[in-house]
Amino acid sequence: MSRLNFKLEATSSGSRARAATFTTLHGEVQTPIFMPVGTQATVKNQTVESLKVAGSNVLLANTYHLLLRPGAEVMRKFGGIHKFMNWDRPVLTDSGGFQIFSLSHHREMNEKGALFLSYVDNRPILLTPELSIDMQRAINSDIMMVLDQCIESNAAHKEAKAAMELTHRWAKRSLMARGDSLQSMFGIVQGACHEDLRKQSADVLINLQVNGQGFDGFAIGGLAVGETKSEREDFTAIAAEMLPAHLPRYLMGVGTPIDILEAVHRGVDMFDCILPNQYGQRGVAFTSLGNFQMRRTVYKFSEEKLDPSCDCLACSNYSRAYLHHLIKTDEPLGWHLLSLHNITFYHRFMREMRSSILQDTFLDFYNRKRKELVMTDQENPPTPMTPEKPYKKDKRLSLGDYEVHDSGRGFSSIRQKSSGEVMHSVNPPQEEARNLYVLPARIDERLKTLSEVVIWDVGLGAAHNSMAVIHEFLDKEFTEKIRLVSFENDTDPLKLALRNAPLFPHLHHKAPHELLKHNKWVSAKGNIEWELIQGDFSHTYKGAPKPHVIFYDPFSLHTNVELWSEEAFARIFNHCRGQDVQLLNYSASTAVRATLLAAGFFVGYGPASGPKSTTTVAYNDPALAQKQNVTLLGDEWLQRWEKSDAKVPRHLMQSSEMEFVEKIRRHLQFIIV
Repeated sequence: MSRLNFKLEATSSGSRARAATFTTLHGEVQTPIFMPVGTQATVKNQTVESLKVAGSNVLLANTYHLLLRPGAEVMRKFGGIHKFMNWDRPVLTDSGGFQIFSLSHHREMNEKGALFLSYVDNRPILLTPELSIDMQRAINSDIMMVLDQCIESNAAHKEAKAAMELTHRWAKRSLMARGDSLQSMFGIVQGACHEDLRKQSADVLINLQVNGQGFDGFAIGGLAVGETKSEREDFTAIAAEMLPAHLPRYLMGVGTPIDILEAVHRGVDMFDCILPNQYGQRGVAFTSLGNFQMRRTVYKFSEEKLDPSCDCLACSNYSRAYLHHLIKTDEPLGWHLLSLHNITFYHRFMREMRSSILQDTFLDFYNRKRKELVMTDQENPPTPMTPEKPYKKDKRLSLGDYEVHDSGRGFSSIRQKSSGEVMHSVNPPQEEARNLYVLPARIDERLKTLSEVVIWDVGLGAAHNSMAVIHEFLDKEFTEKIRLVSFENDTDPLKLALRNAPLFPHLHHKAPHELLKHNKWVSAKGNIEWELIQGDFSHTYKGAPKPHVIFYDPFSLHTNVELWSEEAFARIFNHCRGQDVQLLNYSASTAVRATLLAAGFFVGYGPASGPKSTTTVAYNDPALAQKQNVTLLGDEWLQRWEKSDAKVPRHLMQSSEMEFVEKIRRHLQFIIV
């Protein structure tokens, strides 16, 4: 029997939309329900008082982050998260599986669990199902989630099946670890975009029991991580239909109001997403008149309230002009007010859906809202926008060979039309830039021994990597100098991103504008200098100062073979002689690593990025790798490479096949490791 006492109250005619109630340790929950994300025991820019006024009843917190800080001991001392954060209503805790997938830290998935490096103190932590549940018991959440292996939704069948089966084994261990706790627990249905796997996953989890106890509800995982909007809707329907009607259904990490409407229509009860807060901080407000971008100059003199149908604090007390001013000046009050408004909008929307289901008018509500929820303020009055072809209707979203790409997960990237490659496609770009390039570069440490640290940014793109450095160090006090040198032969991606600055918050600074105008920007303190060198990197690098750090981030070898060749890496290696250099790269390709080795670099494992368990870091001196505690490729990698059928990347080689192989076999790295 479920610990939640789930009661299905109504199902809509002509739809699978349903209204229900269930009871947790900290109160009753009415569905459909949206749960604001309080990852670290706080919803960004909000207080528990403002959340209650907005209508929040259930919050989501994250085991991964709370395990690292403040830790289980603090949670146990306070008797759980409720007293700790002064929240007396239900809390659901995610297990940490998605964060292990998405955050760019060194991690490895195996049968035991997920091994990763703490972003707090860089110590290795093995997050097992048992540790995850133990931490969730310490948090004392009302609903716990099993630890799962999340992979991209468009993963191949074999990969998706392996991840699903591991998730099932972890699910059983999670149930066993719950013990006598009165907390509820949800299983997570995986299987990517493969219908047979979704069916298999649902069957296994529904029938899984430990000591006569099964799951109290089920989550649909592995969506909103790479699939198209139509695929997400199809597989939401497929998964929901397979789940029992007498237990709650939770679609993890979704989404926009239109996404939630479509999922409720397909039979889902519970939702969480960071979008109300994230969009609020970007200046986007969800309103009854459409989605407003408050950075637009059209609001500069507007005395109207934000949304005539809303009575939240922002709408009741402030004009659009004032909100526009707060957002334009990056004032935290603006982030608070717009986020509060968006959360209020979400909760009102959920109440309206529930009411329409109970009155059996949901289908009319659904058809009306499908049009209203995609309205924008780009025209006056707002008119419905066709969601399937937004980019073709707005020329600002395209420039030359590039277009703005909506990830569907709360962030935008730049996509090259000709190749289809998306810059920073899986993780939020600024998060990836910081975790994959800036933090591993150990710039703080280099500044202690050098008067000037030179960073090459090879492949400027939309300037995520360089701006991540600037944001990281702009407010820090140091007398040394950081010299950023960006190389790019086509500045259209940056120009396009600046044209759509509300979608790219990392560019809310004068630096990128100055860079495009003058090819140079210098910070007010003079300790950060950013230079742009335009043209073919194969030739322009010669005129640049020798780097200490290289962010090697051009398009992939499938699109830009020349920059991934042995010859290209050898040129860099030779150019940097006499200076300790670290090269960071997003690839985990054996071919790329072999080519770097053949060029003379010492090659190691870089931090994880999205679905990749490792990336690549290279040095021209192994002493620097040792100093930075980076693991170099060893005998195990060499043995796998020797057995590989494709160990010689012919399209990348400069030397003969025999020479290439011998360069790697005799590399000093495999003698000293």
